[in-house]
Amino acid sequence: MPNIEKRRLDIKRDNRGWVMEILRGSQLQMPDFGQIYLSVAKHGAVKGNHYHKKKTEWFCVIKGKGELLLMDVMSEEKIRMVLSDTDMQCIKIPQNTFHAIKNIGKGDMYLLAYIDKEYNPAEPDTYYDVNVE
Repeated sequence: MPNIEKRRLDIKRDNRGWVMEILRGSQLQMPDFGQIYLSVAKHGAVKGNHYHKKKTEWFCVIKGKGELLLMDVMSEEKIRMVLSDTDMQCIKIPQNTFHAIKNIGKGDMYLLAYIDKEYNPAEPDTYYDVNVE
């Protein structure tokens, strides 16, 4: 069949779980698309723990349960919320918003995310220098 494409997906693993990029705009020849990824967190693991100055993300927990901490890096205003597969929500995380999600469920937590710009290792736009309790 013409125009059928198949790509092996690269899974990056560490002691917290794993992450897999699903689609990038450059693969679709749509540079403004950004990318979609799936991140899996083991019980008790925290993912994120950073903010972006130039990127906006959307998070949706599709399996499991996570506590999402959001903090405006300018005002230091904080919001905590629980995301789970029993109450599906999609949360927009604006630029300059610190974000961390902790798996508070019993098994693995699957986080489906979209970010409006592709990850570029030469310019990661990822800042960890925030002291958050």
